[in-house]
Amino acid sequence: MQTKRIVLLGAGNVAHHLAAALLKSGLNLCQIYSRSIESARELGMKTGITYTTDPNIVYPDADIYIFCVSDDALISVYKSIRIHVGALLLHTSGSMPLGIFDSWAGAVGVFYPLQTFSRKRDLDFSEVPLFIEASDAKSRKVVQELAEMLSHRVREVDSEQRKIVHLSAVFACNFVNYLYRTAGDVLEENGLDFALLRPLILETAHKVMLLSPEEAQTGPARRGDDKILAMHKGLLKKDKKRAELYALLSDLIKEGAPKPETKEDPVENGEHPLMLTLW
Repeated sequence: MQTKRIVLLGAGNVAHHLAAALLKSGLNLCQIYSRSIESARELGMKTGITYTTDPNIVYPDADIYIFCVSDDALISVYKSIRIHVGALLLHTSGSMPLGIFDSWAGAVGVFYPLQTFSRKRDLDFSEVPLFIEASDAKSRKVVQELAEMLSHRVREVDSEQRKIVHLSAVFACNFVNYLYRTAGDVLEENGLDFALLRPLILETAHKVMLLSPEEAQTGPARRGDDKILAMHKGLLKKDKKRAELYALLSDLIKEGAPKPETKEDPVENGEHPLMLTLW
């Protein structure tokens, strides 16, 4: 695997972390391409790898091309470069199918890292779950070997399963992060700081590592505290969208909360609460 020449197409957040992981594993990352000279230069300088913004200069004879571009740009970038037919094409999208390169006669695969990536924050790529797929047994072996050199958490899933994984990740990460932002806005609009929430956020994340989300759920909606719910809605009455969001989430939490156990009524069960049974 170390002898295979790899070209990275894209220089965004995913590419920054993937490039570092490829080099750390001793793999032969030989070129970086980006449509933006700023991002290409930044990643090229960071890694010491040759970079370009000219699709005509992308090496046509590499062994593996990894596309780390947006879903909308995937096909246009693919069509803009020359690639020899023996190469393996991989994309890193959670939502695009394996067959996105339908006009390509060679081998294709998917290399989807399930993680939120930011350039300013380092992470251990060996702990990033990698979901892989390939068009044939030979390329599957190559993708598997490549993935296992980068991560301890490799799993093969098909395109439909990967869409579900990506959808769940949007709920678990992107939507949750937006709620962090909303919570911060509520605080800051009232002269308080988002930093107040960081210990709570950290403990919430720690709990769900040990408990199921159902077990970890707390709060006024979970315990059915309608007085607190009404008070909070009153505080949000000037912001219709936030109030609607609060009401929707509270209703969903209440619907999902376990129902309290009800004991059998001794009278309905044919017994009187004061009656002694003598036999």
